[in-house]
Amino acid sequence: MSKLPPDEAELFREAVRDVHQRPANRAAPKKPKPAPRAQFTRADEQQVLRESLLPVADPASLETGDELSFRRDDIAPRVLRKLRSGQYTVADEIDLHGLTASEARAALRTFVANALLQGKTCVRIVHGKGRGSGPRGPVLKNVVNVWLRQYDAVRAFGSARPMDGGTGAVYVLLKGSGKRVVSSG
Repeated sequence: MSKLPPDEAELFREAVRDVHQRPANRAAPKKPKPAPRAQFTRADEQQVLRESLLPVADPASLETGDELSFRRDDIAPRVLRKLRSGQYTVADEIDLHGLTASEARAALRTFVANALLQGKTCVRIVHGKGRGSGPRGPVLKNVVNVWLRQYDAVRAFGSARPMDGGTGAVYVLLKGSGKRVVSSG
């Protein structure tokens, strides 16, 4: 910036003498609106919670063997095979190791609800193999198997590939946003 001749500098100072600096605009930033929650989703979640607190009608249904596998009737067997072989992109993961059953239930419920809100269709749940559970067997693995079947949004699940946790984790296929996998045989 070039210097003004003294007479022009004096004229400038005279012209701006009554000018005052404006206070900074300190308006609070707008908070983002919370994500909408569907009324029926909340009702479904509350129903699942009520059902999960009931005693298991058939204790044998908790015995899972080594690998977990489940699909709804409208899901083709080939979709479950693709899921179990890791052909779907896992969008998110939760690790339930070290949680009690009630802590795991709450964490799983929140995780699935958030995944649905974010439009995620494939997630991984690490439940562990239950080696630290003693004679009770794999507690989290067994209850995750039961809980996932109770969520209508869970279309299928199966034990993960060894590199992704093997029988200590499951891939879960969730209802997509508008997409639906239909059985073709």
